[in-house]
Amino acid sequence: SPSLNTLKRCTSIRNSAGTFAPQFSIMADRTELSDIGEFGLIEHLTKGIELKNKSSIKGIGDDAAVIDRGDHVEVVSSDLLVEGVHFDLGYTPFKHLGYKAVVVNVSDICAMNAQPTHILVSIAVSNRFPVEVLDELYAGIKLACDTYEIDFVGGDTSTSTSGLMISVTAIGSADKDKIAYRSGAKDNDLVCVSGDLGAAYIGLQILEREKQIWKENPKVQPDLEGFDYVLERILKPEARKDVVTALAKNEIQPTSMIDISDGLGSELLHICKSSECGVRVYEDKLPIDPTTASQSKEFKMEPSVCAMNGGEDYELLFTVDQKDFEKVRAMEEVHIIGHITDKASGAAIIYPQGEEIEIKAQGWKSF
Repeated sequence: SPSLNTLKRCTSIRNSAGTFAPQFSIMADRTELSDIGEFGLIEHLTKGIELKNKSSIKGIGDDAAVIDRGDHVEVVSSDLLVEGVHFDLGYTPFKHLGYKAVVVNVSDICAMNAQPTHILVSIAVSNRFPVEVLDELYAGIKLACDTYEIDFVGGDTSTSTSGLMISVTAIGSADKDKIAYRSGAKDNDLVCVSGDLGAAYIGLQILEREKQIWKENPKVQPDLEGFDYVLERILKPEARKDVVTALAKNEIQPTSMIDISDGLGSELLHICKSSECGVRVYEDKLPIDPTTASQSKEFKMEPSVCAMNGGEDYELLFTVDQKDFEKVRAMEEVHIIGHITDKASGAAIIYPQGEEIEIKAQGWKSF
């Protein structure tokens, strides 16, 4: 029989008895998923896909798809959270998990400069979970719906033999001229970010540290005192719907936008690739909470490295025209951290001493 280490392809054929039987053929070439990564895999699997409906304005390649609904556009996004990959039930409360599952999808809708309106939730779960646990999960989902004023309109349930999986589809809407894509940044645009960065990553480090201590000695209780802010950032993040509302109120139209899920560095590179531009951001302009800064040093990490590569902040990264400088500067919790340059100059972070370091995607890697 073929080696178990060889990737096989199974096709169905009809045998002499008229029934279907599997036939295996050995694939001569094998490309490891780790060789191309998550975004390389997406590009590989979706190449050649063509949009056939006139209503499909934007398909794969942004934070959400965009569909023409006549007097407005509808935006749709979907995320899958898998136990052991995206969350650890050893330290993640089910209510927090349900809340976060909604937030990460709402964040994608906000990243299109749109307002979220509806969600659908599907779960795959094993019988190791009692109904009471799922009640907690859905209590978190419902709380997020109340917080963001969105309707929970459907979904699916299935059994699972490999842990808990949660899939959320989020739907939103916007005026046609208000949608922001990753591809609209232009030379000399200001680079802006909401909130602060790096806290979720530090919160994760603390949880992982305490988990290891507990595994070595189950009698030792976790020491989480004083870490409230960073723990909340990883366990119960918030989508920046308020920033989208504030931009509209101040009549500011972002030229490009993306949410920060994989780390600031990775998201900057997405904008550069889609907009065919370069970027310069300044290390001393990165918004980092004092708590994050002090606790990152306990882990012997530079705060700016956590901010650039940590991920799961779910803040908004966007660019605006220079004419909106005064408006943006006056906005609460929005920080100007750099500017867009020509494509040939590449992407770099500039340190106070003048040193330029190339930005690389060193955040979350799926494979």
